[in-house]
Amino acid sequence: MNALVEKMREALFSVLPITLIVVLLNFTLTPLEPIVFGRFLLGGLLIIVGLAVLLVGVDIGITPIGSHMGSAIVKSKKIWIIAAAGLLLGFFVSVAEPDLHIMAGQVEFVTSGLISKSVILIVVSIGIAVMLALGLVRIVYNIPLYKILIVIYLVILGLSFFTSAEFLAISFDASGATTGALTVPFILALAIGVSTLKKDSKASEKDSFGLVAIASSGAILSVMIMSILVKTDKITASIESEEVISNSFLGPFFDVFPTLAKEVMIALLPIVIIFVFFQIISFKLPRRSLHKIFKGILYTFFGLVIFLVGVNAGFMEVGKVVGYELASLENKSIIVIVGFVLGLVTILAEPAVYVLNRQIETVTSGFVKRKTVLMFLCIGVGGAVALSVIRILIPEIKLWHYLLPGYIIACIMTFFTPKLFVGIAFDSGGVASGPMTATFILAFTQGAADAVDHADILIDGFGVIALVALTPLIALQILGILYKVYSKKKGINVDG
Repeated sequence: MNALVEKMREALFSVLPITLIVVLLNFTLTPLEPIVFGRFLLGGLLIIVGLAVLLVGVDIGITPIGSHMGSAIVKSKKIWIIAAAGLLLGFFVSVAEPDLHIMAGQVEFVTSGLISKSVILIVVSIGIAVMLALGLVRIVYNIPLYKILIVIYLVILGLSFFTSAEFLAISFDASGATTGALTVPFILALAIGVSTLKKDSKASEKDSFGLVAIASSGAILSVMIMSILVKTDKITASIESEEVISNSFLGPFFDVFPTLAKEVMIALLPIVIIFVFFQIISFKLPRRSLHKIFKGILYTFFGLVIFLVGVNAGFMEVGKVVGYELASLENKSIIVIVGFVLGLVTILAEPAVYVLNRQIETVTSGFVKRKTVLMFLCIGVGGAVALSVIRILIPEIKLWHYLLPGYIIACIMTFFTPKLFVGIAFDSGGVASGPMTATFILAFTQGAADAVDHADILIDGFGVIALVALTPLIALQILGILYKVYSKKKGINVDG
């Protein structure tokens, strides 16, 4: 109970800033319909409760499962078993990730079904599975993370010249959407389970991070390859500017509940089945530990459902309305400023950010403070949303104008950043783009794109998740370089 109260307090301070911003906008620049505003407030309350319950569940359920599985896989000492396990776990965890379902659903909606949700889910999950297997093999063979990442992004760069503008935005957005509240804790724990069996403690510490970054790159690669192989005509997209507002206050919450509960159940079921299988043949955990893990899974289920109901029925609707209204104002600088502030505070409500930050503080024995990491993440994500809004307003600016120099800078920085921070930075890129980004912020930019005449909703409305996933790579590597300078003055070696 004490843990739940502590998580509730943590969640309250996370969600409160964005709620206050929307309240302020409601009474000033973008007045909302009373029923829409009321649903937003109820959604905020559900997000707080759901986030708290989810984080408790992740701590006692999902994280131990991933850690045990990682250890069991490596103990086999057979590379084909490690690779096969990576493929299996990567596919099932990704295909059931609620964030990916949300993003794929939005692609299907704005393209009127031309790009189906199921195609995005399957293609992206195959990419994640292949790259997760590669990431596990990297840890076992001690291949430096920065070398793998540079090769991966060089391949992505090459494929980008043959990928259409529509699929370029979707591919990078899919990468961010795959790293949600469920997937990140599992992959992070899997990495720890594999790396802790190493005799070299410094190598173990560095290898605890980076698996999320490698796995999420699979989404980019798979969608790009699909775009090249399946030649399509230019895809057009649209959303209704004037949506019919439900007269029922609680109606939207009850409408989305069954679908989300089903999606979360599907998300957790493969993990539970695989865990039970491993428990029978390998883990042999005592009944008390088993009971605690299953209790954690139940907490995770209820927390994730409550959280996503609040996001979808309360937050997402308001995000689109606010984006549309602000983009319709004569003074366009207002939406850029609001976008920056929204990005700054939205990251505070991302569940996976707290999981990663706790792990960073634990693995580094408190040397890297999670508040410092969170501050740099906030600045990076705030800048990403502001840049996305500028791209919508100025037709000459294309998504690749940001991504190409951004990833080149991020890759060059890996040669100067302490290797521990390279893994942290690239993992943070995926972690930052979670359910709040995939819903509220993506809806905000789509609303803005809908209000701007020259903007294309599919090309310009999407892409914000890609930028949110990019900026932490640079921001946290800057933090790593600063820590390196600070540590040298103190006589501490952080290069490990």
